[in-house]
Amino acid sequence: MAVLFSELLVPGWADGEMIGLSEITGEISLPCHTAEPELFFDEAPPRVALAKSLCGGCPMKAACLEGALSREEPCGVWGGELFVDGQTVTAKRSVGRPRLVPVTITACEEDEALAS
Repeated sequence: MAVLFSELLVPGWADGEMIGLSEITGEISLPCHTAEPELFFDEAPPRVALAKSLCGGCPMKAACLEGALSREEPCGVWGGELFVDGQTVTAKRSVGRPRLVPVTITACEEDEALAS
């Protein structure tokens, strides 16, 4: 967890003074500290969407995004945005050749994909 705070460029952290989670957030619980960490680096579009939605109400969202942009974070969901190769993207491109005709995925299909 400490790595995230140094990466967010929290004042006092890089100076060698170790500060804890409560000193930064008070009593606020951050979604990235309560959810499974793998969720924020998942490849499945429904799980990426879930990770982005968890960032929605986070009080550290702006600082997290700013830090990720400054570091050109290579991958994952940071500050509610998806990063691929240091750039923000709306969605990850799936493996293989793009479809000629776009396909719409329904909520039922997303649930089935998560179940498997």
